Amino acid sequence: MQPVNVSILKTFEALKNVPDEQLQWLIDNSEERVIAEGTLFVSPELPMSGPHFIIDGLLMAYIVMNGSKRELGEFSTGEITGYLPFSRGKYATVYMKAKSDVQILTYPTEKIRVMIRDQFELTQALVHVMSNRVREFTALQQQNEKMMALGKLSAGLTHELNNPASAIVRDSVSLREHLRLEPQTFKKVIAIKMDEAQVDLINDELFKVLLAKDRPHLTLKEKTRFESEITDWLEANNVEGCYDIAETFVDFNFGIENFETFKKNIPAVYLSPVINWVSSLLVTEKMVEDIQESSRRIADLVKSVKTFTHMDRGADKQFADIHIGIRNTITMLGYKLKKGNITLVEEFDSTLPPVKALIGELNQVWTNLIDNALDAMEPNKKGTLTIKTERDREFVQVTIMDDGPGIAADIISRIFDPFFTTKEIGKGTGMGLEVVHRIVKQHKGSIKVKSVPGHTEFIVCFLING
Repeated sequence: MQPVNVSILKTFEALKNVPDEQLQWLIDNSEERVIAEGTLFVSPELPMSGPHFIIDGLLMAYIVMNGSKRELGEFSTGEITGYLPFSRGKYATVYMKAKSDVQILTYPTEKIRVMIRDQFELTQALVHVMSNRVREFTALQQQNEKMMALGKLSAGLTHELNNPASAIVRDSVSLREHLRLEPQTFKKVIAIKMDEAQVDLINDELFKVLLAKDRPHLTLKEKTRFESEITDWLEANNVEGCYDIAETFVDFNFGIENFETFKKNIPAVYLSPVINWVSSLLVTEKMVEDIQESSRRIADLVKSVKTFTHMDRGADKQFADIHIGIRNTITMLGYKLKKGNITLVEEFDSTLPPVKALIGELNQVWTNLIDNALDAMEPNKKGTLTIKTERDREFVQVTIMDDGPGIAADIISRIFDPFFTTKEIGKGTGMGLEVVHRIVKQHKGSIKVKSVPGHTEFIVCFLING
């Protein structure tokens, strides 16, 4: 280990303009030591020490998220870490481990007031290091929270996309198999001899059913009874495969009166092949409808992701309907509402004007608040999430309410503090609500919380034309 001297400290970018006598004072009042490779040097459980001046070697900083280690960066020769003058932090926010043997010069934290009082240029240099550190750390945390917000949605989004994608594959296979059977049906249909009026009647009856906009949603009991009635009619009229095709007609609300119209206008000998041909058309229609619905669902989810992340916009504030971001967030968290047996109540003021905001940033607010509400209700295995929007003069107010257990009175004043979390280790960074608070302030707004057992509400208020 080479002894530390003024020349070595002068190689530090932060210290190059500090007078030599102050650097010598720093050496005289500090401790030189070596941190062995692999040693955990800094931990959030331990009070901060230092400042530490890295003379030689490499330290790696990381945090633990969801049970896994995430590297934040490295501190190498010529850099300064640890406690700095005027810092309000008492505990480290990260872990730091030696990646090699690290030679450091450590000034005792308990004597920091002496440095502030007697060594102005040295103190000023270290304060500059601290301001840079805060700015870099804030940017890192903002990016980290964005990734956390998207991470909260990714599992559910995968599930939501998988369902319609699987349905498309399943229905397309079934449709192909169904179409392979069509030649047999076509053979029977081509042998039918009917006049033009009879054919028009079949077409009219068929399209009346296909174009019906409001098909009734039947209960299982109603559907079973309807299917039984149709089966009995088909069997009584000697229609082939009556047990197999009855369900298809039920799905399209094709009832006895429709069959009676066919019976009155179609020769009896052709009734069975015509009805089976109609059934085949309806089966094809149903499969196409299912594929269209699944495709629309995927398109809606992709649109929600695009709007949520605001990928097609710049970083400037934009005018937008506040409800679009809220609804997209609900869509992205839809799986969690289903999983938690949550009833959603939307009390939206449709007369609200567009708000000028950083839409992507506000979506982080909705994600954190809604996700926290869902987590709060999880132990009850059910709950009601209420989201209310309203206008308050030149402000828009969004209230997110849950009927979870509430927030304890002794911690409610601390929930917006950085790194404060009530979640178990690995499930929360304690930065979610701090980021929410910062984004709301950025929009010249405020956020308040009210909580009693069984009811919690977060009230976000910000300028419409921010």
